[in-house]
Amino acid sequence: MSLNRRSFLRNAGLAAAGTQIPLLRTFAQERRLGPNDQIHVALIGAGGRGQSITKSALTLPNVKLLAVADCYDGRLAHSKEMWGNDLQTTKDYNEILKRSDIDAVIIGTPDHWHRKVAIDAMAAGKDVYCEKPMIHEYADGPLMIDAAKKYNRVIQIGSQRVSSMIYIKAKELLAAGAIGKLNLVQGHWDRNSAQGAWEYTVPLDANEQTCDWPRFQGAAPKHAWDPERFFQWRKYKDYGTGVAGDLFVHLFSGTHFITGTNGPSRAYATGGLRYWKDGRDVPDVLLGLYDYGDWNLELRVNFVDGGEESEGFTFVGTEGSMEITSRGVIVNKVPREKGPGMSIGSFTNEMQARLKADYAQKHAEDAAARAALIGTGVERYIAPAGYDDTADHFRTFFNCMRTRQQPTENAVFGYRAAGAALLSLLSMEKGTVVHWDADAMKLKS
Repeated sequence: MSLNRRSFLRNAGLAAAGTQIPLLRTFAQERRLGPNDQIHVALIGAGGRGQSITKSALTLPNVKLLAVADCYDGRLAHSKEMWGNDLQTTKDYNEILKRSDIDAVIIGTPDHWHRKVAIDAMAAGKDVYCEKPMIHEYADGPLMIDAAKKYNRVIQIGSQRVSSMIYIKAKELLAAGAIGKLNLVQGHWDRNSAQGAWEYTVPLDANEQTCDWPRFQGAAPKHAWDPERFFQWRKYKDYGTGVAGDLFVHLFSGTHFITGTNGPSRAYATGGLRYWKDGRDVPDVLLGLYDYGDWNLELRVNFVDGGEESEGFTFVGTEGSMEITSRGVIVNKVPREKGPGMSIGSFTNEMQARLKADYAQKHAEDAAARAALIGTGVERYIAPAGYDDTADHFRTFFNCMRTRQQPTENAVFGYRAAGAALLSLLSMEKGTVVHWDADAMKLKS
């Protein structure tokens, strides 16, 4: 079964509208946006991901990029190549925050800058789109949540699948009982390439003149100039959160959105450096197990999987399973037998015949129902070719800016997803099960 784009988008819009929370009051100094007013944005952190998501944002109507901040000259120069010479470029994002004509910032910095840039931006009256994971350490979350409330800012975290028509459809199917009662969710995101393992290219002109190394380091532990730390920062705990914050957090965000839950109660994780022993201090294989009340979550990231990159989810229930891929949703239903089945092969032929006849008489209705469903248990919902869930995520963000509502993936949602992901690192560090209060968003001893 295929779902056409119009139906898919209609369902997506209804779901998004139903999860928005109105704010009680708006920021007094903001530039009020009408339904057709142009939204002015700035990009802070113009690496590969920052540039990519900004391109998606600019595909939407009435959105204009006015400024870019980054610590590398080459990225500032390339921003002008892409978006015009009238673009303001700077290494100091505070120059951007002083501008009264900028409505929102897109934060694509390393994780260790998320909290400070986001809070500074909200204090300056800007709305915030912050790439995942929202936090670098647990202390970041409550501060960012409090800032959003204090300054009445719209903040959306950038795990784009929360706005994806695919994930919205999966949420609808699960709520409608398409696979019965949920008991297990399995997610994975595997890679097998240098680029997939964050061995990002270092430009030939990388030095302390073209790169603002002190500004990049910020409040992180200080090191001598190191171009790999600058351009391949995800490999180091000083600036990033490893595969937990880069990829597990997507899987947690998707799981929490589809199931409507706040997070796990406890977690156990293991893994290690199996291949990419290049000086990094985070694992390239990570496995995690998580308790969610009456169902469980199992996650895996493997940067040496021996094949092509693959990403996916399987939601398993009592009446079927639901597979989520980058293309769509597949529901596979194989109804359980109502009877207990038979294990009769060790009995005499006469006893087997008698048992079969007795079973057929007692469970004839079950057998007929199962036979009627053969070949009808698979349903497919496929997104249109070229579908961009990042654009939909920005559409949600910009709509919330205009209406002054909070999106689904607000600071609370973002903290719960990132907080759950960081349990993996904490469990590995301690070598034991760790506990989390998902409602209160606190670690438990």
